[in-house]
Parts: sequence; C-alpha cells; structure tokens
Amino acid sequence: MVAIRNYPGELAHCASLRVEKHITSRPTIAGVETVLGLRERKKIATKLALHEAAMRLSVAHGYDTVTVEAIADAAGVSRRTFSNYFASKEEAMLHGDGMRLYSLLDAVAARPEDESVWTALREGANTVLRDLQRRRPRRDFPDWLTQARVIRSHPALVAEQVATYASFERTLAVEIDRRLPPESRSATHARVLAACFLAAVRVGTQAWLDHNGTAPVWEFIEQALLEGGRAFP
Repeated sequence: MVAIRNYPGELAHCASLRVEKHITSRPTIAGVETVLGLRERKKIATKLALHEAAMRLSVAHGYDTVTVEAIADAAGVSRRTFSNYFASKEEAMLHGDGMRLYSLLDAVAARPEDESVWTALREGANTVLRDLQRRRPRRDFPDWLTQARVIRSHPALVAEQVATYASFERTLAVEIDRRLPPESRSATHARVLAACFLAAVRVGTQAWLDHNGTAPVWEFIEQALLEGGRAFP
C-alpha cells in the first residue's frame, strides 16, 4: 500500500484529489491505496459531486450558461459550500483532470525503484489509463471524450487546464527528482523531464480527439510517450 506522502506544494492537498474509489478507501489502481477518515471522504465526495454537476450541466446546457448557483443546487449544496471547495466554476470543471493527474502520481510512485524515470512515467500512465478504460461507462455522466471536447472548446477552461498541468508539473518533478541518479539529480533536470512527459500526454490526447475517439486514448498517448522516450532512455 502506498500512503499519501508529504510532498511540498500541491501534494499537500492530494488527499482531496483522489478518484471515486478512494471515497470508500479501496484501491483506485493496482497496488495503490489510501486510507482516509470519514471527514476527508465526505470532502472528497462533495468535491466530486460539484465537479460532476458542473460537467453534466455544461454538456446539457452549454458551459457559458451554467452558473455557480446552478452547480451548487444540482449537487445539493449551498453556494457557500461551493466556494469552500472551488474558487470558480472553471476549477470545478477541471477537478476531473486533477484527480487523474494525482492518480498518475501515485502510479508512478508505486513503480519499482530501479526503473528508469521515463519507464516509470510511461508505465504509470499505462496503469491509470487502462484502469479508466476498464470502468463501465456511466449513463448519468458524460464520457471522457465529451468532457474533453467541452474543455477544449472554451478558452477559460483551456486556460484553467494549462494552469492545472503547470501546477502538477512542479509536483511531478519532486517524484522524478527522487528517482534520478545522484550524479544527474537537479531541479532543472527534473522539471524538464516532467514538462516533456506532460507535453507528450497532451499531444497524445489531442491526437485522440482529432480522431474522434475511434481508438482507445491510451494508444495515442502510448505512441506519443514512445516518441518522447527516445530522448530519455
């Protein structure tokens, strides 16, 4: 079992960014598990409910017409409660990306210590994405392709997504730096690796969108990571 660790910065808040199965303290991905208290699980459930309400309303009615009040009402909470969890509706919409990214961090941290950094990153992404693919589609919630299209079609959401990835890049760099050999360890080296990895993930995701989701997203991301990995044996 991999416990939540005390990384600086964003990882101090990673307990609130887990995927649904963490609400019941079950493993989200193979070999990765967190044990959370009742209060923390309730916080996670509330954030997830707000995120899902925001996404459902945006798909059904158009993102620009959705208000924070409507999101809170659909989630069964007050406007004040919404503000306790999210600073904006953009942040609520991107919560799903945050959950997936921090699940990726857990998956990378669970990889064998003797793996190269790029292999650990690639296999961690493999684990998370294939786990997501194995889950049954939910009739009451938009699929990942629909969610991605909504985000990519609104500049405010794209800007929030860029900020989400930039924040996560710093956190991922901490895990990368821990894995680097002492002779090549540096903050700059770790940040470059993190940036290149996330760029490959974005390129693969965009290729998947360009092909209208006709094949699993992992196939496109895997190809992008293989190309990126040529520079990082």
